Amino acid sequence: MKPKIFGVLGLGIFGQTVAQDLSKFDQDVIACDTHSEKVQAVADYVTKGAIGDITDLDFLKRVGIADCDCVVIATGNSLESSVLAIMHCKKLGVPKIIAKARNTLFQEVLYEIGADTVISPERESGSYLASQLLRHRITDVFEIESDVKVIEFAVPKTWAGKTVVELDVRKQYNLNLIGIRRSKTNKLETNIALQEPLKEGEIIVAIANNDTFEKFDYLGYFN
Repeated sequence: MKPKIFGVLGLGIFGQTVAQDLSKFDQDVIACDTHSEKVQAVADYVTKGAIGDITDLDFLKRVGIADCDCVVIATGNSLESSVLAIMHCKKLGVPKIIAKARNTLFQEVLYEIGADTVISPERESGSYLASQLLRHRITDVFEIESDVKVIEFAVPKTWAGKTVVELDVRKQYNLNLIGIRRSKTNKLETNIALQEPLKEGEIIVAIANNDTFEKFDYLGYFN
């Protein structure tokens, strides 16, 4: 599946985290900021780093923001800058715009201007947002400790009709299954029938020791 193109406008702690996490999963990222040192900080990760004014429509056109599937406006201190960036992104036809806000007043204004989602985060929220943007089958990820996560995900279409033994998920994706829900509202069943075919719509809960499964999902292999 072709990677999505993301724009990240503003490269403070939050913006850098979003840009780096999206890039880690092989997405195309255009990262912009007025400060060269901030652009340099993500240069090794992103597809394109550009130094310039995110309130300048011509600058946004030149760097390719019109080609983005989603733009994250990650500067939250200047309401004027965020408003202009949202207006320009809408003018360029960006289908999804996410903006960072410093307070509830900023949030109200940015929604009114046309942002699809407005958040008030820092580093941890940056990682969470990147994960949310990339997910296909994964519904939740809970980090237990470094490199150990509990992942909840819907059974991929390519898995439906196959058994856990056939799929060999431990070897292929480094997953250890701990339970299954027959639907979103059902109670978690911890006694998994390894020889019973999985069904689309069922929800699996598993422990992962690295990001192999996440990467497959984020790249769209489980649609």
